[in-house]
Amino acid sequence: MDHKEVAARTLRALGGEENIIGLAHCATRLRMVLKDTKKVDTKALEADPDLKGIFEAGGMFQVIVGPGDVNVVYRELNGMIHKDVAVSTEELKDIAANSGNWFSRAVKVLADIFVPLIPILVGGGLLMALNNVLSAEGLFGEKAAIEMVPALKDVAGLINLLASAPFAFLPILVGFTATKRFGGNEFLGAGMAMAMVMPDLVNGYNVAETIEAGDMEYWNIFGLDVAQAGYQGSILPILVIAWILATIEKFLHRHLKGTVDFMLTPLITLLVTGFITFAAIGPFLRTAGEWLGVGLANLYDFAGPVGGFLFGLVYSPIVITGLHQSFPPIEYMLWDQGGSFIFATAAMANIAQGGAALAVYFLARSEKLKGLAGASGTSALFGITEPAIFGVNLRLRWPFYIGMAASAVASTLIAIFDVKATALGAAGIIGFVSMRPEDYSQFFICAAIALAGSFIGAYLYGRYLARKNGSIDPDEVNPPAAEAQAAAATPAAVAAEDACTIFSPLEGTAVPLSQVSDPMFAGGKLGQGVAIEPTVGKLVAPADGKITVTFPSHHAYAIRTKDPVVGNIDILMHIGFDTVNLKGKHFTSHVTKGDEVRRGDVLAEFDIDAIKAAGLPVTTPVVVSNSKKTGPVLPTAAFRPGELIGFGTDIFTVDPKPDPAFAPATGHAATPASTDEPAGTTR
Repeated sequence: MDHKEVAARTLRALGGEENIIGLAHCATRLRMVLKDTKKVDTKALEADPDLKGIFEAGGMFQVIVGPGDVNVVYRELNGMIHKDVAVSTEELKDIAANSGNWFSRAVKVLADIFVPLIPILVGGGLLMALNNVLSAEGLFGEKAAIEMVPALKDVAGLINLLASAPFAFLPILVGFTATKRFGGNEFLGAGMAMAMVMPDLVNGYNVAETIEAGDMEYWNIFGLDVAQAGYQGSILPILVIAWILATIEKFLHRHLKGTVDFMLTPLITLLVTGFITFAAIGPFLRTAGEWLGVGLANLYDFAGPVGGFLFGLVYSPIVITGLHQSFPPIEYMLWDQGGSFIFATAAMANIAQGGAALAVYFLARSEKLKGLAGASGTSALFGITEPAIFGVNLRLRWPFYIGMAASAVASTLIAIFDVKATALGAAGIIGFVSMRPEDYSQFFICAAIALAGSFIGAYLYGRYLARKNGSIDPDEVNPPAAEAQAAAATPAAVAAEDACTIFSPLEGTAVPLSQVSDPMFAGGKLGQGVAIEPTVGKLVAPADGKITVTFPSHHAYAIRTKDPVVGNIDILMHIGFDTVNLKGKHFTSHVTKGDEVRRGDVLAEFDIDAIKAAGLPVTTPVVVSNSKKTGPVLPTAAFRPGELIGFGTDIFTVDPKPDPAFAPATGHAATPASTDEPAGTTR
């Protein structure tokens, strides 16, 4: 490979140096953040004989060069750019997070804040759904289940306590993660949020009623009347406050030093932020929510079905801000006028978001995403959408938009049928018990349209994305190439008689390469092979050969072994994913580039628990990086996914490159139809 020429061709295809914002590399690929990906000549990059493929994920454009060559191409490419774009992979992630349009950045920020909270939101949401089923009147008869079976009353009380806690104290959870995301001390953020939900304040759910009744108590601070109002269940106020707190804290850290900084920064930060919270930001956002509710009610009355369409379209985005908490007082007013359309519309929006999340459940390959989508989608159908919105739909974006569209259609019908609620309850499928009895059938028709529309729309679009990109989730990708690889790993595949056997460099659980989380490895773009989930933190040589790559962070190694029939076989072993960001921490290398090793020699040791504690997986691909130049790479009978394998276990074979004049088109040795050997036998 002429590395300088490859770098020049790559730079031209990327749109020139002006299109590159940041540049880094890992063991196999160039990673970069670009100004405009539309300027990239993808056809030229994909057709380049010295490049192995391209991929875009997480705001980064990636060009696969291969082990041993990527660092040289990176050096040449960086030398051709007349500005400072070279950064570490961790810095590149920060650049990617701050690139793109304002909406993309906002979604990324929300994801960073809410994804860590998904487990508690899912748990609380499902518990609340169960409580709603037990306490809803008219669901199992004229009375609620807890009234029909008194023994369930205290059980339901405990369930309600556990379900309500995460949502009542949601500001504390959001204060912690949001302040951390904005660069402040997360414990200060949580402390500020605790002040916002103190029991001494009027509960956030009762503020509007208390003010209307004239019972609100006020502090007199510098001549200002500051309401002693709480913010239970709210989201937008604490998001704004967390940013303000982090900004003040960082400013003070820059200007105060030593003991003065340690003592005064927390004091001043909490005092100033607290005053701003209760005197300005909190009341303003609460008033904005009330205005929003009144405005939507007036729009609905004035525009009819058009108002229903618009309200159904924007209800889920309103939930993201938490401003929907301001709607109950307006609903109380509407009840006196014959019923509330707000609750009926909210049910359509929740059902639609649930349907979109359930479509993701049927499309996802990742067990983590599948489990989250199934649980949160079910929760949304029963009225609790935060887990589905923040954990699934908003993260992928397109399910969220499809849910909005389905909600808009169903809410239009809500307006046409004049479906209205006369009480609050669970804004989901079981929300029919809160409707006027004469509206039950119309409610179910609208709910069915919301559910079917969002599910079918999301499922069809997801199938399109899966065919196009190999997956619905860029973090989970299993590209189409993985299907061919998975097919090659079926028991029917039999190695050629003169194939070279490669042995396991690890002890652990066998994992099909197509199931790993890294898209390049899963798609076979870095070579064919297998993966192992190690249980022992030791990497040994899988064959006799020469070390050709030892990455500075000690997380990736390549060895070249020579077979008299197959020829050179380059084996790449990549310990975990994104472990380059550890910069060598938790890894100990025992070899250097150029060392001759024997099969079983220790190449490196690593601390599995410490790597996992850093939030990184240790699943290790073992691939033949030059498999395009060899014959097929086939897992052996000893490599059984999900089962334990030990050091030295034969894991795959490498066929010699087939002669087109004699070999079948597949490159595999022909197998007699009546063979007595078990499928998958390595000979």
